[in-house]
Amino acid sequence: MENINLKTLAAQLHLSTATVSKALRDSHEISDETKQRVRALAAALNYIPNPYASSLRKKSSKTIAVVIPEVADSFFAEAINGIEAVAQSKGYHVLIYLTHESFEKEKAILMDFQSGRVDGVLLSVSAETVNTNHILTLQSHQIPIVVFDRICDEIKTAKVSTDDYNSGYKAAQHLIDRGYKKIAYLSISKTLSISRKRMNGYMQAMKENNFLPAEFYICECTTDDEYNNAVIENLLNNENRPDGIIASVEKLTTSVYSACRRLQLKIPEDVGVISFSNLKTAAILNPSLTTITQPAFDIGNAAASLLFKSFEKKSFQLDAESQSFPSVLHIRNST
Repeated sequence: MENINLKTLAAQLHLSTATVSKALRDSHEISDETKQRVRALAAALNYIPNPYASSLRKKSSKTIAVVIPEVADSFFAEAINGIEAVAQSKGYHVLIYLTHESFEKEKAILMDFQSGRVDGVLLSVSAETVNTNHILTLQSHQIPIVVFDRICDEIKTAKVSTDDYNSGYKAAQHLIDRGYKKIAYLSISKTLSISRKRMNGYMQAMKENNFLPAEFYICECTTDDEYNNAVIENLLNNENRPDGIIASVEKLTTSVYSACRRLQLKIPEDVGVISFSNLKTAAILNPSLTTITQPAFDIGNAAASLLFKSFEKKSFQLDAESQSFPSVLHIRNST
């Protein structure tokens, strides 16, 4: 099938491509008669405008990038839906890039954007991200960036997240209210802002209730499931094992449930479990999982809205527009 483009229309109508383009855009420079001729032929040949060509003329890619650690986490899947809703309404395309929790991949992805292939970036940093030079470099190329969920406090830009400190406090206080005293905290990374702030909230709740957690109750897990399984099993095998566990990220929940099953520990009788999670299946796990849930769709939607404001108003100051959303405690049978 022949590719119908502006040159095809221009050749058949004996007009210049510029005239055809202006006619299709309803320019006042073109007569109504010529506009009708151009539109009639375009309809007859099923001509479809090329949005990328138009974007190039305007020095805009009409594309934004979303850089996230993974899509298996239900939080990011919901956040993408919120981002996509805004992008579609603005006529933009969304490209999804996965770092798989790798700092090196994250740096390579952001470096690729320096050429201007995207108009802006929505970023949630990897568990391995230890500095922000790659983000600062991209900003120096005038590419707007909004960070969401896993934020970097030192970057001057908009940050959209939940109140992680209060969420960590809420999780610990719920377990304490349920009668648990020896509460462990499972982190995914000490450098990750969400893990650090949630842990600080947990520590504050423990301190206020005069429960000093044993040093080994604070476990740093990784992205390696086998390693996490071993860490959690070792924790629960200790003679002074915890009677409650807070999983700081969703993926650690499976490891906790599996370890309890292997060690024949009952949830919640032997160990109470609460997790930061947006899992739709939390209610049908056995036992159903108590969760701290984030408004993922709203976070993605807000982050995208701020990014587009920076496109539409050049004087818009992204670093003055950070937003924080409250989390929600869903009490189920694991606590």
